[in-house]
Order: sequence, then C-alpha cells, then structure tokens
Amino acid sequence: QVQLVESGGGLVQAGGSVRLSCTASGRTFSSYAISWFRQAPGKEREFLALISWNSQTSNYANSVKGRFTISRDNAKNTVYLQMNSLKPEDTAVYYCAAGGTFDYWGQGTQVTVSS
Repeated sequence: QVQLVESGGGLVQAGGSVRLSCTASGRTFSSYAISWFRQAPGKEREFLALISWNSQTSNYANSVKGRFTISRDNAKNTVYLQMNSLKPEDTAVYYCAAGGTFDYWGQGTQVTVSS
C-alpha cells in the first residue's frame, strides 16, 4: 500500500511558478508510475502528467505541455510537478495518484492563481 501527501500549493500571481511535491510512504513507491491531476470547482478531474517508475517516460496533457514538468526522486519517495507561466484557469486542487490504474490518491493541495 502507498500513502501519498501533496504539498506546495498556495496563492500565486499569473505568470508565476509553483512546484508541487507528492511524497509517498511505503517501500514500493519506486515501482509505481505517478500521475498528477487537478480538479477545478464545478469541473471534472483532469489528467495533467504521468511519469514512469524509472523516469524514462513522461506524458503531458496538451493543456499543460510546455509549461509543466513532472519529475521524481525515488531516493526521497517524491514526485514533483513544476508549474510555470501559471494562468488563472490553472486554479484547482491538485492531486497525485500512484499506479497505472490510479490505485492510490493523495488528499490534494490547492493552487490559486490570481490575475
């Protein structure tokens, strides 16, 4: 079993940057692909990015490609989401999920982008 905790959210101005962290407990963290999602009020949860267990593969949604970067440090049991050139429409609760079928989820961290 893997427990995930997101952190790094907060209030940022449009055009700014934020780095989110997803820290996991459990020895098997390094064997899981990790994904980031977000959910804005009144909208469905949206896939953002995925990174394979060994960082060899990463995929991004078109909406964030070129602005967001996913990375991981298995020694620290942590996956990061670097978010640049933020827009007000990036305001949402951001979640990380473990596994190819998103078996485990964190509680989310709020990111608010002011115009």
